[in-house]
Amino acid sequence: MFRYMNAGGHAAFCLEKEAGAVREALAAKGLSVTELPSAGTPDHLVFFFYRAPGSSRDSFRVNDPLLLVQETESAAWLSSPELEKAAEAGSVSGALPETVLKLIADGRVTAVNAAAFRVSEILAEYPAAKPGPSFLPAGKKRVNIIAIGDVGSNLLTGLHLLGGDCISEIGICDLSEKVTARWAFEENQIAYPWDYDALPEVRPVDAGDVFDCDVVVSVASKGIPPVGSGVKDVRMYQFENNRKIVASYARMAREKNFRGLFCQVADPVDPLAKTVYLESNRNEAGELDYRGLRPEQVQGFGLGVMNARAAYYAKRDPRFRRFLTEGRTFGPHGEELVVADSITDYDDRISRELTERVVTANLEMRALGFKPFVAPAFSSGALSILLLLRGEWHCGSVYLGGAFMGVKNRYTETGLETEILPLPDQLFGRIRAAEEKLKSII
Repeated sequence: MFRYMNAGGHAAFCLEKEAGAVREALAAKGLSVTELPSAGTPDHLVFFFYRAPGSSRDSFRVNDPLLLVQETESAAWLSSPELEKAAEAGSVSGALPETVLKLIADGRVTAVNAAAFRVSEILAEYPAAKPGPSFLPAGKKRVNIIAIGDVGSNLLTGLHLLGGDCISEIGICDLSEKVTARWAFEENQIAYPWDYDALPEVRPVDAGDVFDCDVVVSVASKGIPPVGSGVKDVRMYQFENNRKIVASYARMAREKNFRGLFCQVADPVDPLAKTVYLESNRNEAGELDYRGLRPEQVQGFGLGVMNARAAYYAKRDPRFRRFLTEGRTFGPHGEELVVADSITDYDDRISRELTERVVTANLEMRALGFKPFVAPAFSSGALSILLLLRGEWHCGSVYLGGAFMGVKNRYTETGLETEILPLPDQLFGRIRAAEEKLKSII
């Protein structure tokens, strides 16, 4: 069922049925491949699979043996029952030696698409002896923020005050030089007494230099409808205008050969994250050649505040209380959000009611006469990005077989990992519906 090999100096294996395609793809990229009788006992193992570029992530951490035998990548990868439908767990485990099963259990197996354009680059990253994204350098990161408006300024303040352990400096870029000068002036006057280097320095950055960093945070937006406009789904209202903005930055990322992390914060987060990925992978003729950003280089940040809002209501209504210890959120920062009151004892009616409260929370704030931007800037933006950089679990939208979808995930020394749970059918049905809606947008 599996064939073992040494590829480019890495102990590796693949499905027997894909061995020819894997070997051919690796050879085309200049990687030598030699057969091995068994996996042996390596510290780290690469699992090569073969899928058309763009149909899945280029690499990820294998946290369940069932992921090795899935035909396609999708939201089903969040659910252990759905994974089991594709292959009997016993047949997979029985075909793998204990050494490989233990490596998977220990998080020491990285899956890599042999068809990916940057296979050699990916292999050079693993295993990374540091927390956070493997493609980022060790130590503190340089972060640049695009657009310092209501959300951007609050996000900036959060990263500045809380990111001293993992951020070395923060660059800020805006259409107005007065805005960047103002915020650099303000932020750099925030300091602990007698510990003046504890917080990262903030500095203005020219538009042409925004990708001279490790992490780009895009909060660029043409604006949101004014309070009282009557627009119900503000996020989708923004899509057509904002996609033009992020597309221009995605093309710049390609031109600059950006190898860092692109964080999409402006709404609608999930389809805009996909816009960034796709537009960075188009050549001058507009054709997809997948030579731009890898899927795992892009993440959307909108689910954090939805998760926080669910907790807000759960603290104030006993009917939702279980969410605080048993709940999860999935899907987009918008109408198709999925809130589960409990993973272990799911109640569909209560979960849908809590979902509705969370989705309409923006309207509550707008009814008070204010735009809701502070909680998103911190919960979805600053706090989630800091957790990501530290290699910790957080809420964010990752690429899953054609759509960016909000899930609990983390970057590890052996790849991006998404949480797998025993999701009940009724709950997974909602997640699948959200996935299909996201795919229909772009």
